[in-house]
Parts: sequence; structure tokens; C-alpha cells
Amino acid sequence: MSSRNLWRARATTAVLALLAGIGAFSVPGPALADSPTETRQTVTYHGYRIEVPTDWRVVDLTENPRACLRFDSPAVYMGEPADQNDCPARVVGRTAGIVVEPLTARSAGRSTASTARTPRGKATAPAATSSDGTIQIAVEDAGVLVTAAHTPGTESLVRGVLGSAELTAGARRTELPRTGQGSGAAPLAAAGPQPGSYLGKGFDACTAPSQAAMNAWQAGSPYSAVGVYISGSFRGCAQPNLTASWVTNQTGNGWRLIPIDVGRQAPCTNYSLKMSNDPATARSQGVTAAAGAVTAASNLGIPAGSALYSDIEAYTSTASCKAAVLSYLSGWTERLHSSGYLSGFYSSAASGIRDAAGEYGNGAYTRVDHIFYAWWNGAADTDTGSYVPSTHWSDHQRIHQYAGEVTESYGGYSINIDRDYLDVGTGTPPQPGCTGANLDFTAYPTVRGGSTGDLVKAAQCLLKAAGHDPGTPDGIFGPDTTTAARDFQAGKQLTADGVVGPRTWTALLSGGTTPTVRNGSTGEAVSRLQRALTAALGRTVGIDGIFGSGTTQAVRDYQSSRGLGVDGIVGPGTWGALQSGR
Repeated sequence: MSSRNLWRARATTAVLALLAGIGAFSVPGPALADSPTETRQTVTYHGYRIEVPTDWRVVDLTENPRACLRFDSPAVYMGEPADQNDCPARVVGRTAGIVVEPLTARSAGRSTASTARTPRGKATAPAATSSDGTIQIAVEDAGVLVTAAHTPGTESLVRGVLGSAELTAGARRTELPRTGQGSGAAPLAAAGPQPGSYLGKGFDACTAPSQAAMNAWQAGSPYSAVGVYISGSFRGCAQPNLTASWVTNQTGNGWRLIPIDVGRQAPCTNYSLKMSNDPATARSQGVTAAAGAVTAASNLGIPAGSALYSDIEAYTSTASCKAAVLSYLSGWTERLHSSGYLSGFYSSAASGIRDAAGEYGNGAYTRVDHIFYAWWNGAADTDTGSYVPSTHWSDHQRIHQYAGEVTESYGGYSINIDRDYLDVGTGTPPQPGCTGANLDFTAYPTVRGGSTGDLVKAAQCLLKAAGHDPGTPDGIFGPDTTTAARDFQAGKQLTADGVVGPRTWTALLSGGTTPTVRNGSTGEAVSRLQRALTAALGRTVGIDGIFGSGTTQAVRDYQSSRGLGVDGIVGPGTWGALQSGR
């Protein structure tokens, strides 16, 4: 993670090419057979055989267990990774890669609900789903766990490799231990929200260090926080140590975690995975990225109230590129808030962070909660110089990456790291919203005791988000929902009859932050406005999160009918009227 230049990425690829001779193998390590064609090579491990392109590196972890499992150039890794890997601090970018390792309690700890299992006698699972740019298959008849990383552009290639898999006579069955994240057991829990409230030094590394290394660094290093790449389909390094148990152990020992997601990059870069130049599409991509990060955090036991940081590498800013990045971050932030997480943003101080600071008060964008900025000036502080005014993100909302690509050693464990300084606090975690419930309807008719369906479920979610718990949203308007509706109405000085009619719908649907929005604005606040206007006016207002001419006219009609100043701009007065159910 850094503000690296493209020449460094090319140099890294060249170095990797020089290292490509790691791979001629014999049993019991991986076996490399003669390619049946000019474009494929056959690789076998533990009775699991696949065909991979000849230009892929093949790394034998039996011979080189500390090899860094990195996916920024095509590779297949076969064997059990060591607890400690020799990874550079910063690997961003992904092409394709596959790890084939024995099924053990350790590897099973990385399985998830989306891990596929092959049928008896089979080495393939054609229906295996991709989650966060990763396909994972437990081939129990060969006793291996196969983890395949890809981008949207390389997914078909990777699926073709997985589809070539066969069992050989050397295959021995080992069932997947039911101890992983996909076993149905509740995940272990971190010791509170992460990174929580902390002032002091930390570091980030490409791959989560081993338990032994973390213990040695805790005893001898000046660091008490560690950045961990938990999600994102553009992560460059595999995470052989990162499990819910690892998270629980580190936080239980007093470490603070900085959870990082590496997803789509700015459209004005040469990265292969980029967000759209269209702000609305970029916002939707940010929502999708945040949903994946929430799932990963939940699987690892990192609870709501934690800050999750989106890593967007350095870029040369233009007006359209800036709009795309800030729209992506708006979607990222809104989706995290709906699940009760804080949003963080990592980038170069000179590009992404400066762009975000320049629009700090712009209601068209939803502001991130924390900034994590790369400025390698060697100063262990959270000063931002000329990049960010001191008044912005000033309430314990900063992490400064002040040095990078340094190797330090404590207790006999050397790790290549970036150095960080944190001044962070828990702030006020957002209330979870209505994730998983549809809130977008062409009309919001009255619902009451005895009503059922998706509208009731939407009302229940909104009541719960407003602090009035009707129980689990189930689409059935029962006594608990009636009580929650009455309590909400009483707080808004509405008739407390427990019936969700136009005024109550308007107040519920408009709830949340109140930024000034107008023609040209986009984002979650605009969607809330459009829903509330649909309820208040009794006619359909298109719900697309884009403040266009139709929304402007609807705002004017609402303002006129409620005796407000008619300007088509939604400021404090119009928000106040909507949120009071007028």
C-alpha cells in the first residue's frame, strides 16, 4: 500500500521474472510435467492435477516455504505456506494466481460460507462462486484447499484452469475440518471496535504476520497497531495467517487493527481494475466494495463500530477523476454506515486525500469518517501540512503513513513494513440501517397491525434504524411493530396511533443526515429525499440517487404545498419539514 509510481510495479515484475526458476519439482513436492501443448504446463500436488499457462510461475512451497504468495503476476503456489512469509510491504494489483495447500485445521480456518466442496470422485466444482475476487474449493478427495485469485478480466482464465483439474492415483481423501468460517459456528470476536481509540505508532504489512512474529514485535517493537488487508479484489498478497482466531488473538493481546480493503482504483490510472468515470456507477461500485468489506470483517469477527479503510492508490487528479473517486467513497461510506461501520480512506496525501479535503463540506458527497494518508516525510505525527486543513478530520480521525518500504527486526522476526502514526477514536458509530430490505417503492401506502409484506419489512427496518426496535424485520405487522411505531410518532409529535401512514412514512424515509442537496447532487441523501417526497406528495418520484429535473420539480411542489421557500434546494428547512412528517 502506498503512493508508488508505475515504474516500481514494472521493476517488481522484472525481478519476479528473474525468480521464475523456482519451479522444477518432484514428489512429494509439486510435480511439473511436460506440457501437452505449447501453451500449457501440467502441475500436480497431492494427487490434484491442473493445467496452467506456461508463462505462469510455479512455486514449490515445500522447497521455498517462506515465498510470498503474491498475485500481481500470474503464479501457482503448491504446498503449505510457512507461518512467516518474505513479502514486501507494498503489493497492490492483481492478475491471477492459485494456491493449492493441504487441508489442515490451519487452512480450514480461512474457509468461508462460499467455499465450495467437490463431489466424491471429482476434482472440480463448476458452480463454485467468486467472492471478493476469490474462488475457493475444498477438494476433499485429494485433501487440498484450492484458493484462486482473479480480476474481472481474468476470471474466465482462472475458471478454465480450475476446470482442467483431475485426480491422480496419488490422491488421498481428507475431509475439510469443520472449524473454518464456513462451518456454521459463530466467528470469534475482536476485543471491541478496531482500531478503536489509540494514539501512537503502528505498521502495515502486505500479509498478516505469524503469531510468533506478532508476539515478538509486541515485546520488542515500538508498535501497538497493525494494518491488515482483509478484503478487496485487488489485493496483491494472499493471507495464509488471517483468520478469526488470528484477529481474536491479536486484539486480545492489545494490538489495534487497521482493516484495509483494496478494490477499484481511480479511473485516471493504468491499473487493470478501475472504477467508472461515471459518478453514479462509481458510487454503486463503492457500495459493492463496502458490502464485501463488511462480509469479510464479519467473518473475521471485526465488529460494527470499527473503521474499514478503502485503499485508493495515488493518481494524477482531474475534475472527472476526482468526481469518480469521491462518488465511489460516498457509496463506500453510505454502505458501511448502513451496517454500523465507520468509513476510512487511504491514499496519497497529494492526490486522493487532498481531493477529499477540497470537497470536505460539499453535500454532494458523503464524507469519510477517517483519513489514512501516505506522506513519507519521516515525521511520526498526524500533521497534514498543506494537503489538509487542520480543522478537517481533527477529532481523532487520522492515520499518517510516514515512512515506507523499511525492514525492521524484533525478537528474530524481520518484516518489511510501512510505518504509521495513529490518532484515532471510536467517534459516534453510525446506527445500522436497512441492509437487505428494499426501501424503494413507487408508492408508500398505509400499513398497520395485521399488514404483511415488503412494505411492512421496510417500515420495521426504518423504525429499528431510528432507535425503536420492532424485533427482527419479518414483514409481519404485529404488536411489537405497533409499539415501535407509536414510540416513533410520539417523538416526532405525530398522532401516536401505531399506524404507518403518509406522515409517518415521510418522517421515517427522510431520517438521517441533512446535507444541502440540489440539482446535480448524487448519493444516499438524494435517495432518501426521493423516497420521502414519494410518500409526502402521494406520487412517484424516481428513486435513483441523482438530483435531476424531476426531483427539482418535486422539491418545489413540496415546498410550495408546505409553505416553505420555493427554491428547489433542500436545506435545513426542507429537511426539517420532511423529518417532522409534514
